[in-house]
Amino acid sequence: MFKEKLKTIPHLPGSYQMRNINNNIIYVGKAKDLNKRVNSYFKGTATGKTAIMVSEIADFTYITTTTEQEAFILELNLIKEYNPKYNILLKDDKSYPYIEYIAKPYPKLKVSRYLNIRKKDNKKLFGPYPNAYAARKIVELINRLYPLKKCEGMPKHVCLYYHIGECLGYCEKNFDTKKLDQMEMEILDFLKGNDKILINKIKEKINIYSKNLNYEMALSLKKELEYISIILDKQKVELHDYINRDVIGSYLDDGLVSIQILFLRNGKIVGGHNDKFYLISDLKDELNTYILNFYTKHEIPKEILVEDNINTEIIGNILKTKVYNPLKGKKKNLLDMAKANAKISLEQELQIIHNNEEKTIEANNKLKDILHLKVLYRIDAFDNSNLFGSYAVSGMVVFINGKPAKKEYRKYKVSIDKNDDYNTMKEIIYRRYYKVLVEKLEMPDLIIVDGGENQIRAAKEVLDSLKLDILVCGLKKDNHHKTNQLIDGNTLEAINLEKNSNVFHYLTRIQDEVHRFTITYHKTLRDKGTIASLLDNIDGIGKIRKKELIKKYGSIKKMSEASISELKEIIPENVANNLYNYLKERNEEKNNASL
Repeated sequence: MFKEKLKTIPHLPGSYQMRNINNNIIYVGKAKDLNKRVNSYFKGTATGKTAIMVSEIADFTYITTTTEQEAFILELNLIKEYNPKYNILLKDDKSYPYIEYIAKPYPKLKVSRYLNIRKKDNKKLFGPYPNAYAARKIVELINRLYPLKKCEGMPKHVCLYYHIGECLGYCEKNFDTKKLDQMEMEILDFLKGNDKILINKIKEKINIYSKNLNYEMALSLKKELEYISIILDKQKVELHDYINRDVIGSYLDDGLVSIQILFLRNGKIVGGHNDKFYLISDLKDELNTYILNFYTKHEIPKEILVEDNINTEIIGNILKTKVYNPLKGKKKNLLDMAKANAKISLEQELQIIHNNEEKTIEANNKLKDILHLKVLYRIDAFDNSNLFGSYAVSGMVVFINGKPAKKEYRKYKVSIDKNDDYNTMKEIIYRRYYKVLVEKLEMPDLIIVDGGENQIRAAKEVLDSLKLDILVCGLKKDNHHKTNQLIDGNTLEAINLEKNSNVFHYLTRIQDEVHRFTITYHKTLRDKGTIASLLDNIDGIGKIRKKELIKKYGSIKKMSEASISELKEIIPENVANNLYNYLKERNEEKNNASL
């Protein structure tokens, strides 16, 4: 029933909803082609968080739309409605403070927070200020320098603030309106980015206090001047157009996405926002969805600078603002800064994760005891992957003393071009351990295969023929594709593990890692196969030239970005012209098809 339903999904844009056994929506996505996207979850081998999500899917529903932009909006609305557990959730759901200038009935300045962007309409807001302390200090300083209304309510008579010159006496309603207009102009001018107004005002006050021998107040303002100068100096960037803009960069590593948003207000960086999430679907789609989600709760600036993997047209139309990808100059430098910050933040996060690997050393020792091994130093783990029998590959990852040893990882093209896990496993185990014997490489203490008795028997058959006594164990999954049991290769008995134990998490991590490594290699080969098929359409490109082009560019996208002069470095000019024109026409057809 499920497979038949997958076949009937239309090739139309829309939103899809993954449901669990209780019919609860656990994930909402959008797609330009619903059929391709939904089917992609159930082909090949999912890894990481995607695998966990897929294991819970009992059913799916979908809603078609007429355009991809409508699909974006529908996806956002459904996420808000159902709050699915596997969708990107903004970790930092706080609102950032703004400095708000209130003109009527009397001028007042305060620090404000707004959870809903619509509540900020028709308000004079400046920010956001991720550093709330800095926002409060600026408000306090402006209140000291200018005679704004400071008290609550409306007293019958003027108070102390009036007598010390810090209020115009709004309660008596006979204040100087020209002075008020001048004050408002200066305050707004400063908040829009003219730093000199405030600095000159502070210096003027310091001189007045000094002449009146009020050295204590003069010293206090001098300290304020030093503080405000540091804040303003740190915020300066070389953009003087005073446009409010956000700059968004991202970085992906080890299945985790880090996204960094820099806030530029009036030509200054006033702070930033960083978030991290596990990649479930297509990276481009996840980033687009994240950005749209973010701006449902935060101020939409006049301009947003993004990377080239963001759909600038759709995002701009939905947010009703200018969104584009700068290719050079100072704006490109800002984008590079955002990407660099995203990378640094993710590397710090991954470092914390790696520090937790100490737990796996303990788990490794526990696994040794469970399997009655004298030594468990090195584990070799294998996985197979193919697409309906094509591009069959295998991957081997190695864990040494509980930690991944990535230099020891190996990938294999399989000669058996059909869906045959048993013989694939025999081929790979033979190739690997025949080489180990011949080259006298390090032997593992344990071999883990991704499967049950069938793959264990295949591995043991080869090892026996090579006279190798290495324990082989299998990781068996349940009907929901979750790691369920460890199969002892000597007895073929299932060893049930506590789902919250360190050993279980350790084995799951090994399984996820070999899945990730193998599927990545599988996708690379598949992409190269696509390039090879495309190059078959170009006269003058034979086996050798095809190999050189694939080696240099690796993907159709990168090849499409090459100039004729760059292509000429590998192929003759007339062939380079043919290839360039062919790729150009192909891209135009794809763009027209997506409109």
